[in-house]
Amino acid sequence: MRLREVGFVKRTGTVLGVLIVGIALLVWAGVNNYKERKLATQKAQESRVVLAPKADTGDDATGLEPKMKGKVAPAFSLVDLSGKKVSLADYKGKAVLVNFWATWCGPCKVEMPWFEEFRAKYASQGFEILGLADDVDAGKDVIEKTAKKTGATYPILLTDGKVQKAYGGLEVLPVSFYIDKKGVIVEQTAGLGPKDEIEANIKKTIASGGVASLGGAK
Repeated sequence: MRLREVGFVKRTGTVLGVLIVGIALLVWAGVNNYKERKLATQKAQESRVVLAPKADTGDDATGLEPKMKGKVAPAFSLVDLSGKKVSLADYKGKAVLVNFWATWCGPCKVEMPWFEEFRAKYASQGFEILGLADDVDAGKDVIEKTAKKTGATYPILLTDGKVQKAYGGLEVLPVSFYIDKKGVIVEQTAGLGPKDEIEANIKKTIASGGVASLGGAK
């Protein structure tokens, strides 16, 4: 083979090599970009909170009216993840935080570790938390796995569709009801609030009221 032909073959091989490397880099970049966009979409879905239109009245962060504030907390009896029936009346004389959450709700999973922290901090003062899973269709196993991932050890209850209505309907998640020792809802919040605000509401709930019926129990 002539020297000129050998040089041509080498140049052709070099060009093909560069093209192959270039194509490989483009494919890698495309795949990586797709993965990043998919991950971003998943995170956005996990973080979603369904917000209703702002009401004309109300003082919480979402603009929704705290319909239940000042009322006696509606009674309920639900089943926990172990199949045990738990009633609000079981906590008569205690300050109780009833929190509605869901496995898909990102903000819910942000505040649940805070709840666990405050539960341990204020348990000696008669404080308890009940987490009511709003998406029972997700399945008990998924709900339990999600709760464990957040570190929550307080009772997680499976809702029946009726308790949501009794508490005024859930227009956003998370929704929390702070119930004092008399069984009165002293605060109602919607959406994710600051950690220090949650603790302030807990302190207020513990300090409020004497001993009376909870959940309408006599």
